[in-house]
Amino acid sequence: MLMQNFTEKIKKLNIKILDKKEDIYPYAFDTAPLKKEVELPLCVVFPKSTEEVQKIVQFAGKFGLNIIPRGAATCHTSGCKPNKNSIVVHLSLMNKIIEINKEDLTAIVEPYVTVKELQKKAEETGLFFPPDPSNLAVSTAGGAVALSSGGPRAFKYGTAKDYVINLEVVLPSGEILHTGSNVAKNVTGYNLTQLFTGSEGTLGIITKITFKLIPKPDKRLVTLCYFDSIIDATKAVNNIINALIVPSTLDLLDKNTLSTIEKFNPTGLIEEREAALLIEIDGGEAKIKEDNEKLYNVLLNSGSVKIIQSKNEEENENIWKARRSAYACVTKLKPNAATEDVVVNRSKIVPLVEGIQKICAKYNITVCIMGHAGDGNIHPNFALDLSNEEEKKNFELVKKELFQLAIDLGGSLSGEHGIGSEKKPYLEMALEPAAIKYMEKIKQLFDPDNIMNPNKMF
Repeated sequence: MLMQNFTEKIKKLNIKILDKKEDIYPYAFDTAPLKKEVELPLCVVFPKSTEEVQKIVQFAGKFGLNIIPRGAATCHTSGCKPNKNSIVVHLSLMNKIIEINKEDLTAIVEPYVTVKELQKKAEETGLFFPPDPSNLAVSTAGGAVALSSGGPRAFKYGTAKDYVINLEVVLPSGEILHTGSNVAKNVTGYNLTQLFTGSEGTLGIITKITFKLIPKPDKRLVTLCYFDSIIDATKAVNNIINALIVPSTLDLLDKNTLSTIEKFNPTGLIEEREAALLIEIDGGEAKIKEDNEKLYNVLLNSGSVKIIQSKNEEENENIWKARRSAYACVTKLKPNAATEDVVVNRSKIVPLVEGIQKICAKYNITVCIMGHAGDGNIHPNFALDLSNEEEKKNFELVKKELFQLAIDLGGSLSGEHGIGSEKKPYLEMALEPAAIKYMEKIKQLFDPDNIMNPNKMF
C-alpha cells in the first residue's frame, strides 16, 4: 500500500516510473560482477529537472525509502546497487548541454551528458575537456564527478575534480544546494564542490555541473612502442619524464592484454612482446616535433624493440580504438569479467605488476594488466567463471591480496573507480580510523537518516 501511494504521487507529477519486475530488473546492478542474489529496487523514476528530483527526494524521505542515484551505470564497484527498500533515480532525461562559454572557458551541463558529447561540443568552439574515461562514449558527466573519474590523460591534465567549479545538488533533505559559483577562482568558505566530487552519490544527487574548459591543443601524435620486459617499459616511463617530456597519455599494456585485444579485435598489435607503452603527446606543431625527437631517442635508449608512430588523425584513432577495447575483449575470454583499480607511485609499478602476476598464478586466475603508468594507476582485468565456486572463492582471495599489496607498496585502493559496496570491506586497510570516523560524520550531517545511496563506501 505504501509503495502504491508513492507510485500514485509520482505519476500525478507526470514523472516516468517503472515498477514492474521485468522492467526494473536491469537497474539492480552495474558493471561489477553479478552476485547470485540480486535485490530489486521498488521502482525506477526518470526526472526531467532539478525540481522533479527535489520532489522525488522529498516523497522518498516522507515514505522512508532509500534513494539510489543512477547514470549510465558503468561503475565497476556496485556504486549504484539498490536494495529492497529503495527507488532508483535515473537521470537519463537530464541530458542537456546548457552552455559552452568560450569567453569564460566554462561548460554548464546536466548530469547525463556523456563525456564524449561534452568533448565534441567543446572542441567545436576550440576548447577542450581533458578527462577521458575509457568508456567515454557512455560515461556521463554526473558519473565522472561522482567518482572523480580520471582516464589516460590524467598524468598531464588531471582528473574530473580538477575541472569542476560548481555543482547544483539536491540534498537528502530535499534542499537544493549550489556548492560554489561559476568563476575560475573561489576561496569563499569551505570547498563544498570538492566535497561532493568523488562522494559517489552518498551526499546528494548532482543535477547540474559547471566545468572549467581549456584551449584545445592544435595536434596530437600517438606512439605505440614494445618492450621485452615490464621492467624495461617502466624504466622507459621514468626516462621519458626525466627528459622533461610530459605526454598527455602514458599507458602500459602487458602481453596478456596485447594478445587478448588482438584475438578479439585484430588491429595489428605485436603479441609476442612482454609489454607495450601507448604514448600520446599534444600541443602546437613545433612543440610536438621537439618532444617527439626527444621521445624517440629516449625510447631507443630505454630498450624499446619496436616503435610505431601515427602519421595522421586516422592512425591516432586506430591505436586508441585498440586501447579502448581492452576490457571489452577481456569479457570475451570467460563468462564473467571484473576490473580492479589500484594506485601506487611510479617507482612501485614493477613490484605491483609482478605481485599481481604471482597472486593470480597462485590462485589460477586469468589476468590482463594495463593502466596509466604516468600516474601509477594500474588496472588488472580478470576473466572469470563465477559459476565455478572455487574460482569465485579464489577471486575474493585475489582481491584481498591485491589490495594489501597496493597498500604495502605505499599505494591505495582506487585511483578512479571509487569504493562503492565492492571495496567497502577493505576501506579500513587504506584509511586510518580517524579519517573514516570524520567521513561518517560528514555523511551523518548531510544524510542523518542514511537514505542517499546507503551502504556504499563505509
